[in-house]
Amino acid sequence: MDQITMENKIVRYGSLKPCKTAFIDAHTPGSDQKENFTILGGGVSESPDQHIHINEKVGFNVGAAGQPPKCRNSLHSHRTAEVFFVLKGRWRFFWGRTGKAGEVTLEEGDIFNIPTGIFRGFENIGSDYGMLMAILGGDDAGGGVIWAPQVIQEAAKHGLILSETGRLFDTKKGESLPSGIKKMPLLSDEELINFPEPSTKDVVPFHVARYWDLMALSDNQPANVIGEKGVLYDKPGFEVDFISRNSISNKRYSTERYEILMPVKGHWKFEWDYGETVINPGDTVLVPPLLNRSLFPNMTGDSSLYRIRNTDDKPGPTVKK
Repeated sequence: MDQITMENKIVRYGSLKPCKTAFIDAHTPGSDQKENFTILGGGVSESPDQHIHINEKVGFNVGAAGQPPKCRNSLHSHRTAEVFFVLKGRWRFFWGRTGKAGEVTLEEGDIFNIPTGIFRGFENIGSDYGMLMAILGGDDAGGGVIWAPQVIQEAAKHGLILSETGRLFDTKKGESLPSGIKKMPLLSDEELINFPEPSTKDVVPFHVARYWDLMALSDNQPANVIGEKGVLYDKPGFEVDFISRNSISNKRYSTERYEILMPVKGHWKFEWDYGETVINPGDTVLVPPLLNRSLFPNMTGDSSLYRIRNTDDKPGPTVKK
């Protein structure tokens, strides 16, 4: 694979193209400044304006959420995995029907494998623009977003209507639902009963891994973060490893799986048979199967990255031991 071909599989942080109208709460005060990024795969955006950087099916999706301070992402749920790690800032995650069942604060490098089937939201509680990197299970990311009823109701007050097909229409722009297309129905009380309300102690120990713990666990080898043998047990259709300076040698290797590289700290030299480059925090690299490559820190200082590989497990609900 030549230099140009491989560079086309690298999405640089500085080249990310945001969508500010990706979801139904795009006009809702408190959520109207958030930006959504679809990096790999089709994502779950409800807007035709969403830019897709690499539209390739690898078994999961990669995206990002960028928000200024005090901006929040409204309560929603997914049918497959939704994993976040903090690239920049300080974030509060909350969950439950009204967002009061539990919460946790994440710092840079921390990772959260959110249990499927619960309503969840998050807000930037830091002092600067923050960025979350996301992994969504399945090529279709579970078929889209399931919104808490109050989110849809509040959005309607500000001109946004979600169709039953998952497409947004903005009445402020003169848009209306096409003939024969209905609004997305609100979940009934009977349906809402099926959405769990786990407490913080039921979620955090089994679904959150802290950056400095992973740095310690990766002292001489990659630390398996999410997987059948991971710090966070799950089988979502992909595995996540954490790699730091002494976790990996500079020898060439290959795998039959797709491999996604997402640096957290430091600058990493990425070499393959016909080229080389440096990847940096916020960059996303899609490495195709069987490509001979090497990966190692390019400078002194803290160096870490998350590595994601697809597995044969079927995407779906969170798997428990």
